[in-house]
Amino acid sequence: MLNNKSLLITGGTGSLGKALVKRIIKDYPNIKRLVVFSRDEQKQFQMEKEFPLRRYPFLRYFIGDIRDEKRIKTALNGIEYVIHAAAMKHVHIAEYNPMECIKTNVLGAENLINACLEEGVQRVVALSTDKAAAPINLYGATKLTSDKLFIAANNIRGKNTINFSVVRYGNVMGSNGSVIPFFLKKRAEGVLPITDPRMTRFNISLSEGVDMVLHALDSAWGGEIFIPKIPSYKIVDVAEAIGPDCKQEIIGIRPGEKIHEEMITEPDSFSTYDLGKYYVILPQLPMFNLNEFISHFSAKKVKENFSYNSFKNEDMLTVSDIRKLIKQNLNPNFDL
Repeated sequence: MLNNKSLLITGGTGSLGKALVKRIIKDYPNIKRLVVFSRDEQKQFQMEKEFPLRRYPFLRYFIGDIRDEKRIKTALNGIEYVIHAAAMKHVHIAEYNPMECIKTNVLGAENLINACLEEGVQRVVALSTDKAAAPINLYGATKLTSDKLFIAANNIRGKNTINFSVVRYGNVMGSNGSVIPFFLKKRAEGVLPITDPRMTRFNISLSEGVDMVLHALDSAWGGEIFIPKIPSYKIVDVAEAIGPDCKQEIIGIRPGEKIHEEMITEPDSFSTYDLGKYYVILPQLPMFNLNEFISHFSAKKVKENFSYNSFKNEDMLTVSDIRKLIKQNLNPNFDL
């Protein structure tokens, strides 16, 4: 898919961006150009040490901000595929700095869409979040808006062959700022802070997240929101898995947090299909023949009023499951 192609990753120095780069280098050694676009000079400096240009001459490190449309256009010159991973993502920081979040997550998305249309990009996959479904916080609201922008961009492409799609998933295990690395650091103190003992979250590994993004990049017809079938966990079970001897201190929910997360709401069910490994939410007026899509992917319509919720999820991780995943994905030497 990516051999002899040019790909740009916005937010390419983030957890998922780095995982994507690592996978692409391994699986597509003949990629023509791989551009890491981000605004953090220090992270690019560190990433270049891990993936040096002398060893990977197709790599480019491009300092820039998706708020700057001119810079994006420069970076997109000759680019065929784009993965959009840049975002402000911390819920409480977005609540405190709302316009900064809007400038990055909404206006930045619009900048990227316009630049991709003008520069002749062929495929764009934008990363979303479970918090974009029925959002109660600003971060979720901006990502829902971003999702809508990318889906609607298919309506204005004219004769351009570009297609835009979205990937929506839950908490990435081990990503910067996520709960499991936080608890692993805190357990030495003997106290693990719990916002609410009822809280549940979806869980996806970095590797599974990469799989899903590359699947969308390869197979999207334009306008889909892809959702993975993944397990959930209870926050108290994560605490028990990491620090069984630690005190669990209830500190209360932070501004904008939900008790449970949702990736498909009941209203979404009317345009949601089961593709086997993934669900997909289609636009109400797709730009392609729906019957051909259903036939091609053996898609099955979900039941009306279906929803996909971290609390009601039938696949709930146990304490033992969580420990195994930590050893498998984060720390092979993890021990209690």
